[in-house]
Amino acid sequence: MPVHLKRIYEDAKKDDGVRVLVDRIWPRGIKKEDAKLDYWMKEIGPSNELREWFEHDPEKYNQFKKKYKEELEDGEQQEELEKLKDITKKHNKNLTLLFSAKDEKNNQANVLKEILDRQ
Repeated sequence: MPVHLKRIYEDAKKDDGVRVLVDRIWPRGIKKEDAKLDYWMKEIGPSNELREWFEHDPEKYNQFKKKYKEELEDGEQQEELEKLKDITKKHNKNLTLLFSAKDEKNNQANVLKEILDRQ
């Protein structure tokens, strides 16, 4: 099934399918009961160190992407990535990865989508 990306601040729609928040930190201004989430996979997000280094600077995105993929190959984040892959196989509907970043292109959700699209 297709993987979509969406800011968590956008309204949930029926065709979102399974909604998965992939931010390590809960988004500001969103109540948990209003998020309409199926899963919050905070452990799949980039480490605090990587997130703080990146600061959503588009010029650092290629380095961020490389470092984040390295994080996803090990430990807790690798386990969460495997769970996310299982979720995509388990549900026979669209998957929407939710994120809070203002930059819709240069963020961890895009990296995860790229990985999921290749499986």
